[in-house]
Amino acid sequence: MSKPDLPSSASDTAPDIDAGILDRMIEIRRHLHRHPELSNREVGTQRYLREMLGREGIAEIRDVAGYGLAVDIVGTGRPSNRKVAIRADIDALPIEEESGVDFASENPGVMHACGHDAHAAMGFAVAAHLNRSRDSFGGTVRLIFQPAEEDEPSGGKRVVEEGLLDDVDAAICVHVDPYTPSGKVAVGSGPYTLACDTFDVLVTGSAAHAAKPYEGVDALAVACAMVSELQKIVSRETDPYDPLVISVTAINGGNAYNVTAGKVAFKGTIRSGNDSTRERAWRRLREVLEGVASSHGASVQVDLHRGEPGVVNDAEMTELIIAGAKASIGADNALNMPGWSIADDFAYYSEKRPSVYFRLGIRNEEVGSVYPLHHARFRVDEAALKNGALTLVSAATMFLAGQEGPGAS
Repeated sequence: MSKPDLPSSASDTAPDIDAGILDRMIEIRRHLHRHPELSNREVGTQRYLREMLGREGIAEIRDVAGYGLAVDIVGTGRPSNRKVAIRADIDALPIEEESGVDFASENPGVMHACGHDAHAAMGFAVAAHLNRSRDSFGGTVRLIFQPAEEDEPSGGKRVVEEGLLDDVDAAICVHVDPYTPSGKVAVGSGPYTLACDTFDVLVTGSAAHAAKPYEGVDALAVACAMVSELQKIVSRETDPYDPLVISVTAINGGNAYNVTAGKVAFKGTIRSGNDSTRERAWRRLREVLEGVASSHGASVQVDLHRGEPGVVNDAEMTELIIAGAKASIGADNALNMPGWSIADDFAYYSEKRPSVYFRLGIRNEEVGSVYPLHHARFRVDEAALKNGALTLVSAATMFLAGQEGPGAS
């Protein structure tokens, strides 16, 4: 991949996003927050974003990956055959909101607790700004408003399968980060998120009178033993410098006070940092569960589901984000930081094209933006979104100023 032309100073490429666009960005973020929709159900979100983009005079808007959208903003400022994609995910989570904000979710049991409303709003701001300033750059920026990042079937995988990256040279995405000070950009090269797999387990014993549990096999007791033993795969079998997380996230079984459970189901997730650890975790999970079941006289069914791989940040694209952030929001706001243990289906993009996934800090105690992702009280410091949009615009236009597309063979 040829290295993009980097600026000699902030004034060379620093974008100046119109205040009206920034106001509309916050308006869009709050509307989406009030009306969150789960993965692969983003009907209203898709319709609303199409309307908002249309108001900016963006006419060629196409449906992608079910309930997503894609728009190409083509610069006219100078000849360039480069094309870069920017991903903004749009789906919400099955969480009952407790944030206390004035624009809280009006959809019971559904909440934007991961900041995808903010990502979509920043994507809008980038599209609107670039559409108004086509004569200032050359090449193409493809904004992908992607559904279904949080659940299967993966929207990121569908984007790749539908060919949206076939003709682009590189891809960029941003994710809000409640652990990094608000307004700062954090990024690092190499592996940046963990691979994500899920599992479903059905434990079968035999029900008995609760006063005589010895006459049956208590599936609930067996399941509890399984949950405990699974943790030892991480705590006693894995190098602490080799990322691995195994979490049981739901359990269901039994329905009476006086009858032991005959069947219990539970499920969870495996997050891993490399292929060998991933395969070992699958193997050991099955061995541990089957061993515990056998030792208690129960049987077990284990279904493993392969999810997205880990995001890998291209070194030159990482340098581009750092340069873009320094140029647009100042060197003090550009941090070189290692990745984190979440998973993201942007990994499918990074498998296909040189890519970079960076984090936008939103931590601000004064506005209550301190809760972790997927928390019912999660909040976003909206003042940080301008910095995210500025970094995206700056990095994208700097990339387009290069001479050769990295996707070229």
